[in-house]
Amino acid sequence: MREREQGEEFTGTMTDMLPVMRIGVVGYGHLGQYLVERLQREGAQVGLTLVFVWNRNTDKLRESVAEELILHNLPDFTDRGADVIVEVCHPKIVKDFGVQFLSKAHFLVGSPSALSDPQLNQELRQAAEHHGRTLYVPSGALWGGQDILRLNDSGSLKALFIRMSKHPSCFRLTGDVLSDWTEDEGRRVLFSGSVAELCPVAPNNVNTMAAAAIAAGTLGFAGVQGEIVSDTALSDYHVVGVEVTGANGFSVHTVRRNPAKLGAVTGSATYNSFWSSLLVCKGHRGRVYLC
Repeated sequence: MREREQGEEFTGTMTDMLPVMRIGVVGYGHLGQYLVERLQREGAQVGLTLVFVWNRNTDKLRESVAEELILHNLPDFTDRGADVIVEVCHPKIVKDFGVQFLSKAHFLVGSPSALSDPQLNQELRQAAEHHGRTLYVPSGALWGGQDILRLNDSGSLKALFIRMSKHPSCFRLTGDVLSDWTEDEGRRVLFSGSVAELCPVAPNNVNTMAAAAIAAGTLGFAGVQGEIVSDTALSDYHVVGVEVTGANGFSVHTVRRNPAKLGAVTGSATYNSFWSSLLVCKGHRGRVYLC
């Protein structure tokens, strides 16, 4: 867009005045596809432009992503000049590339369960500080994340418990915990304990809890308690229950239903929440930011 001369009337739209933020997307599962499609459809209207998409299997990209946007080798992300890199892939990508991403761009980590590793958590925070970048943690299906953050920052947060209930087909667990489930078994508690212990068991299913542990920084991953429940009655939605305990007898208990198809790791409401988190990246900076 050419520069206007002094005194020349502006005849464009407000969109023409938005600074453009360059986005790279790492991962092309259901959430990655949603973000890429929405960036291509609406990005220009909100000042976002897609500069690359990476997926372990590039064949999956060819029918819907232009060849010039396909990143074949992830280490080559440095050539694309992204302002924000969005990971929607797997915690291992956060571990292997998170520090590198932060050396070149802001980083929105879609698998915050990776941050349950204390060493990696510290390394990412240090990288963000060193390079003047922001590590964004999306709230996802977490209801009331900013309220939890405010309670934490005021010193009033005393305890936090989150229960995630889903149909057994929606869980992706390490080991064979759910290998024997049957359609008529009803409700089964799979794990109850600290989020630090839970994240390695269900790294793709507990990102909501990981975001809560980031918000509740004084409790952290070891202090926030979580429970995952398999329930064959939940064929149409996931259920997230959050119990917050504060000072002087204060407590809040919320329950949220997130529509989801059988086998879906991520509920549909989380998709819109993630898009909102991406938009937040345009206006907020800090070393670690819950969005």
